[in-house]
Amino acid sequence: MSTSPVVQHDPPPIVACTISRDVQIFDLLIEDMEAALGDSWGDLSFEDAVPFLSQPESSGLQFVTIAMDANDEDNLETVSEVIAAAKAARIKVILIAEDVSPTALHQLLREGGDEFVPYPLPENELARAIERVLTAEEPAAQARGEKKFNATGDRSGVVIPIHGLAGGTGATMLAVNMAWELANIQKEEPPKVCLLDLDFQFGTASTYLDLPRREAVLEMLTDTDAMDSETFMQALLTYGDTLHVLTSPTDMIPLDMITPEDIERVIEMARVNFDYVIIDMPSTMVEWSQTVLEMAHVYFAMIELDMRSAQNTLRIKRALQSEDLPFEKIRFVLNRAPGFTDLNGKSRVKRLSESLGISIEVLLPDGGKPVMQSADHGAPMAEGIPKNPLRKEILKLAKSVHDVNQADATEARA
Repeated sequence: MSTSPVVQHDPPPIVACTISRDVQIFDLLIEDMEAALGDSWGDLSFEDAVPFLSQPESSGLQFVTIAMDANDEDNLETVSEVIAAAKAARIKVILIAEDVSPTALHQLLREGGDEFVPYPLPENELARAIERVLTAEEPAAQARGEKKFNATGDRSGVVIPIHGLAGGTGATMLAVNMAWELANIQKEEPPKVCLLDLDFQFGTASTYLDLPRREAVLEMLTDTDAMDSETFMQALLTYGDTLHVLTSPTDMIPLDMITPEDIERVIEMARVNFDYVIIDMPSTMVEWSQTVLEMAHVYFAMIELDMRSAQNTLRIKRALQSEDLPFEKIRFVLNRAPGFTDLNGKSRVKRLSESLGISIEVLLPDGGKPVMQSADHGAPMAEGIPKNPLRKEILKLAKSVHDVNQADATEARA
């Protein structure tokens, strides 16, 4: 009896498995796994997963997706055992979670989950997560064909937080564009620059640079005790081959969930690996705000020519001086400052400065609608609107900061 050639074909090797209470509950996951892998994947229950992962037959697996919902939270110990078995077999783990509490999710990520994707699955997000876990052993920049930057731990970077004292004063705009200008301030041996978005709830540095948010950020922030240079660098994304960015987490988290000790470790890790560390601060003052201020070399406070900024400036001045904190580190930056010929506006700036008892050292002009359009396009102003007056002033500010730093470094060597 003859056999059909089709029957003689070997089945495709299994390179991945879904692990769940019942995979039929996650029908969208089935569709996405088939779209990504065809027939090269299998399905396991939680009970069968640990025995299988400890057998030689599992050696061909590249990753597993662990799907769970709120009903599985009472069974976290079993899920943790599955993750441990996968990590022992050097198999990547993608967590698919629906209505799972942040506490449970953070625990599983700390125990070895490599990626997290919410369920229902956003379009193409599983495919992206698969790509990320399968290329994670390469440095992210190298995987994108960019110049590799290894952590060296031998630098002593300048820490520059930027804090908006009222909503919409342009703190993120300044942080993103100043970081980019510093990263490109000189063609030969440009300084290494890291941008940290510490606004864990509404941070938008990733939007300004069209970068994805990654679960690795929250995983690192919630376990800074275990953080090393490699972990830190893997949590960063690269923009334009020169600027390294720690985006805010994917999900909104309480600002006080991260401790002053966590923040100190992150900033110190950035400081010893980069020449400049630009920090986009939340407008809210939290417990670790003092940590950032004390670690800062200079602290830019963004204000506008309005009553909101004036009142909040007085508040922060009283708060810092009453606690004997280094208020002298703060440099006030006036955004949307009046033009050169606006004598009335310049007079208002002078009165504001005198009434608040502060020196407004940086005046940034109103760049108009092109500034917001540039942000919406996910690019620094230097790339899209290089001749904009606001961009030119930020470049001047970056050059000033760099020149001062270079002079200090030369003096220290002498």
